[in-house]
Amino acid sequence: MFQPVSLFIGMRYSRSQNRSGFVSFITFFSIAGILLGVASLITVVSVMNGFEGQLKQRILGLVPHVVIESEQGNLANWQDMLRELKEQKQVVNATPYLESEALIQSKTQLSGVLIQGIYPEFESTQSSVVQNMKVGQIEDLQAGKYQIIMGVRLAQNLGLRIGDKVRLVLPTKTIFTPMGRVPVQRTFTLVGAFQLGSQVDDKMVLIHGEDAAKLLRRKGDGINKIRLYLDDAFNAQQVQLQLQAKPQYQQLSFNTWSASQGKLFQAVQIEKNMMWLMLSLIIAVAAFNIVSSLVMVVMDKQGEIGILKTLGMQPGQILKIFMTQGMVNGLWGTVIGGAIGVLLTLNINGVLSLFGSNLSGSGFVMQTLPVDLKFEQVIFIILSAIFMSFIATLYPAYRASKTQPAEVLRHE
Repeated sequence: MFQPVSLFIGMRYSRSQNRSGFVSFITFFSIAGILLGVASLITVVSVMNGFEGQLKQRILGLVPHVVIESEQGNLANWQDMLRELKEQKQVVNATPYLESEALIQSKTQLSGVLIQGIYPEFESTQSSVVQNMKVGQIEDLQAGKYQIIMGVRLAQNLGLRIGDKVRLVLPTKTIFTPMGRVPVQRTFTLVGAFQLGSQVDDKMVLIHGEDAAKLLRRKGDGINKIRLYLDDAFNAQQVQLQLQAKPQYQQLSFNTWSASQGKLFQAVQIEKNMMWLMLSLIIAVAAFNIVSSLVMVVMDKQGEIGILKTLGMQPGQILKIFMTQGMVNGLWGTVIGGAIGVLLTLNINGVLSLFGSNLSGSGFVMQTLPVDLKFEQVIFIILSAIFMSFIATLYPAYRASKTQPAEVLRHE
């Protein structure tokens, strides 16, 4: 099969065993460095993607993406507003709710919590709480029966079991009694528990919306907030701007998840970017080891370069010979590293269990690492490593192309 002479000679040089041990040593470790760098970057980025996805699911699956609130009292026409909001293109679900801070008291413990008054008939089956109910169902909340659902961790801290009584106290709401002014309080019965594996498990409780309205001493149904869940939480700002442009929403206030959780996701993104940078530098260092090995090869092949030029080979062809040799080393490391990285990512939990390791920690809900392998990222990493290998070949190949045959062959 026909091959360009530069490619043929470059391939022969890359397979040649006739080189000094030190050059072979540097060449081997440049390939090994690229291999380990590519494999590590694919694995670490995939695990970071998995953790980011878990954060989206466990935190943004419960925290409203957009909250619409009336600061002047109840939303009188919230039923019509719900129907209109659900017709919006990016809105997956819209639910009415009430919210207030409170103290929760059992026989042995006292803790601060966030009360959410919900209407079970409006809660979607895709809700994180609905999907992560460990005991009972959301539908167990019935108006007028003063029932409560909380996180498993909070129930354990309070020493509660299903059917036990617990007291909710509102320090900011008081009533007058023969004993003087006392905080509003009410006894509730525990009917369910959820486990999301996040801070929400010991900070939030759910009660029926009508019970919440009575507890908060609000008129009517007490609904003054509607929360929106979007197909992509990161489009919250765009949806907010679209709704604020409509006349019926201009008197209402809007809040997005970024106000409460934005810094957390910014920190995760910064950490992810730093991982990219550090592991990319490892690949870059390994790729530029190709410079050292190729410079030594060029010095070792001075006589052969002089002969090739004497036979009529052009500087551009000499350039291609050594670029080919360097690229072969880079390709070996990149392709093998990419294959190892993908295989390790797909089987990382099996490998960790084989060695008895648990990187998540004993206190973490998931005992396996979340993995999200994105092949577009794999392709980008491989192409970047190949590009860095290509850049590393330019200087040594240029040096080889500038070799003067007369000066080299004079000493042969």
